[in-house]
Parts: sequence; structure tokens; C-alpha cells
Amino acid sequence: MKQDKDLEGLVRQRIRSLRSARGWSLDELASRCLLSPSTLSRIETGHRRIALDQMAAIARALGTTLDQLVESDADDDVVIRPHCNEERGITTWLLSRDSRQTVAKMRVTREVPQELRVHPGRDWLTVLSGTIMLRLGERTILVGANEAAEFSTMVPHAFGAHGGPAEILCILDHEGERSHLGPEHQDDTTAS
Repeated sequence: MKQDKDLEGLVRQRIRSLRSARGWSLDELASRCLLSPSTLSRIETGHRRIALDQMAAIARALGTTLDQLVESDADDDVVIRPHCNEERGITTWLLSRDSRQTVAKMRVTREVPQELRVHPGRDWLTVLSGTIMLRLGERTILVGANEAAEFSTMVPHAFGAHGGPAEILCILDHEGERSHLGPEHQDDTTAS
């Protein structure tokens, strides 16, 4: 029972904080989620339980999701630790992951693999340091520090370091994550 109260308190705090961060009054948020200002006030202060349909409308109006409103506030481990795959010549830091995209920092030490791969979607990367050699079909493109590349992943492609280690920041969809990060990064949060 205490856990339910803690979660309700957390959701109420998030609603109030998101509303305040947007500079909205109770009246403004209430009109955006089709609730009366008094109902919204009672929800924020804990004088009224939050119904699921109300929470969904409030989340939509605040530009968030139900999942984000109710997710745990436990910060068990806020440090992002690298995963080193020496065989593939890549060290990866997963910076964020949701059901559609993964943001990762990668340190690439391998040369460009001979095998070019394809998968649905698009990849985006920016080079933080060093130089990346990107093979797209028959083309070879050098992408240096402070440069970025974005391409259809239906074009056969591969990348590797050129002239020494390189670090990149990349955004990958689910298929790109499976292809570029390897199976060791597959878990329940990315299962299709």
C-alpha cells in the first residue's frame, strides 16, 4: 500500500513539475487535457485519485507518455559503463535506449570489415575524434572529427577506424542496433 502511495505522489509531482516547467497555469493544462481546473488541482495536491483516462489525457497534454509518468525514480546505477568487444574492435557506451532508437557512443579500433550489411532504416553518426572510413556500396567516404554522416541502411554498408582509433556518437534504430552493436546488447528492452 505504501508503494502505491509513493508512486501516486511521484506521478503528482511529475505532473506539477512538467506543468510548471512549461509555464502553464492550472487553467491552461486543464483546458489542454479537457479537465476542470479544480479536478486538476485536486489531482496535483493528492485530494483526488488519478483515473487512468485522466492520466493519459494529462500525459498527452504535457507531451509525455504514461510510461514516463509512472516509471520508477530509482537511480540504482546512473553510471554508464563501457562494453568492450575486442573481437569486433568496438567499445560501446549505451547512452539512451527506447523502443525505437538507441543512442550510443562508440570507440572504434577495427578497420572497415570486408562484409557489407543491409538492414531496414537509417543510421546517423557524428565523429567525435579520429576518422571513420564508411563504405556505402561501391563508395568509400572518410568522415573526420566534427563531421557527420546519415544514410539509408538499405545500401550495403560498413564502417571502421581509419589511421587509428576513432570515437563516434550514433543514433540507431532497432535493426541498426542489432547489426552494429551485436547480440551482447540485446535484452528485454530491445526485443521486437
